Formats: sequence, structure tokens, C-alpha cells
Amino acid sequence: MSERSGFDYPTFLRWKRPFEVGFWLLFILPNTLFNGMVAWFDDVYRAPRASDIEPWVWEISSSLAILALVYPVVLATRRWPMRFDTWRRNLKVHLLLSVPFCLIHVGLMVALRKLAYGLRGYHYNFGDDWPLQLGYEYLKDIRTYFAFVGIIAFYGFVLRRLQGEASLLAEPDEGPPVEPVDRPERFLVRKLGKEFLIAAREIEWLQASGNYVNLHVRGRDYPLRATMAGIEERLDPQRFVRVHRSYLVNLDYLAEIEPLDTGDARLTLRDGASVPCSRRYRALLRDRFGEVPANA
Repeated sequence: MSERSGFDYPTFLRWKRPFEVGFWLLFILPNTLFNGMVAWFDDVYRAPRASDIEPWVWEISSSLAILALVYPVVLATRRWPMRFDTWRRNLKVHLLLSVPFCLIHVGLMVALRKLAYGLRGYHYNFGDDWPLQLGYEYLKDIRTYFAFVGIIAFYGFVLRRLQGEASLLAEPDEGPPVEPVDRPERFLVRKLGKEFLIAAREIEWLQASGNYVNLHVRGRDYPLRATMAGIEERLDPQRFVRVHRSYLVNLDYLAEIEPLDTGDARLTLRDGASVPCSRRYRALLRDRFGEVPANA
């Protein structure tokens, strides 16, 4: 089945980073404004015990500290993804990570508040009973942490649906397989409820990404749940060559090898993509294609 989709994924990729940054800003900003207004109403208007600006210092400092922790949480979810097949195993890891998340959040928040108060000539006190106050903050932060994990997991699920996800063709329950299962000629791709096949020879390069290997085909990436070593064994060694611990390239699409002063190399493919080649694998390429000049 050929690929058809009304969603222009390559165009989205060009705006992916601004979209993600903008999402977190828009996600946190309304919460900051709402909490600031509630704190101002409670501590300034209804029962005056703070200056007009203090509730906003509290909320803005907390939000800035939370924003600083978004990317570390993203990295944590890449290393320990919360998916249908991994959440039971990784849940305990994220429970443990919620503790340093809270400690860093509180530390950054208190530092920002002390700075803001100091600029006005005041002193900020986190609390006389700081263990109790820290426990209170943790109860809020663990909810925030897992809200972030949930949002990131859902976003990843949607992206995989839009992008497509590859899998190896399974051996049929009855009858002989249509092709060698140990070295498949095609991969099955599921995208937006549809299925289509991509030929192994059309894969231009592969990149390891956590528990997945991304198959790069005609400007698109299709994640395949596999290890790089495992998928390397299933590909034709006359066509696919390991060039880095995280990269395999299809020699049919290799356009240029650029040696670097470090002893590594930079590979350029026909589509213009640049792939690193480590010193170890550059030597293997040299043995296969002949000597590569040191300063080409």
C-alpha cells in the first residue's frame, strides 16, 4: 500500500522545535497568571499579609524553575519511556526521579525569590519548619512531574501515529514465509491506521534512538523497535555498513566521505544528510573502498 497522508510531516519537522518550546510556554504561562491572581486575592486583597508584588514573585519564580526542568524531564522520558509496553518497568524510575525534580525546583525557586527580595531590600524565608514545607512542595511537584511525563508520552504517541512506525514482517502462522525472516526484504509501516511496505534497499540510513532505530527513507523517519546490533544482523552486509555506534548507512546512497583532523569522518548522503563516521569504522570503510586521504 502506498503512503498517503494529509499531514505534511517534513514541513512540521521544520517547525517542531519552535512548536515544542511555544507549547511549554503557553502551557505554563496561564497557570502562572491564574495562581498569581489567586495568591494575590488570598494574601493581599482578602487577608493582607503580603505586599502587592510578593504573590507574583512567588509564582513567577516557581514557573521559571519549572521551565528549566522541562528538558531534563524530556531526556528522562527518552531514556525511560512511558509507553504501553514499558510503563510498569519505568514507573518506579520516574517515581525516584520526582525527588530530585522537586529538590532542584525548590532550590532554583528559593534562589530566585531571595534574589528578587534582595533587590527590594527584603529577606525571603522559605519557612521555619522547612522539612514540612519541603514535603508540601513535593506533593505539588510529583503531580507536576507526572503531568509532564504524561504530556510528553501522549505527544510522542501522536507523533508516531503521524510519522509512521516500522516493524519487521512476522512469520505467518501457516505456510512458508513470503521472504526470509532473518533477512527481510521489506518492512511493514503503520501510519494513521494504514499499512504499507518499504523495501529494505530503499532505506538510506539508520540511526539508533533509545529503544528504537529510526529508518530514514525518502526524507522520512520510521522508528523500529529494535537494537542497532539486532537490526544490523538482518540487513544485507553488502549494502549496509556500520559507520558509528549509532549509525548504519546504505552504500547505494553514500555520496561523499570527508575525513576530519580528529581521525573521524563526515559522510554525506545523496539526500544531503550528514552522518558521523567514527575513526574505528572509517578504517573499515577505507579497507572496503581504498585509502581515504587524510585531508580530502
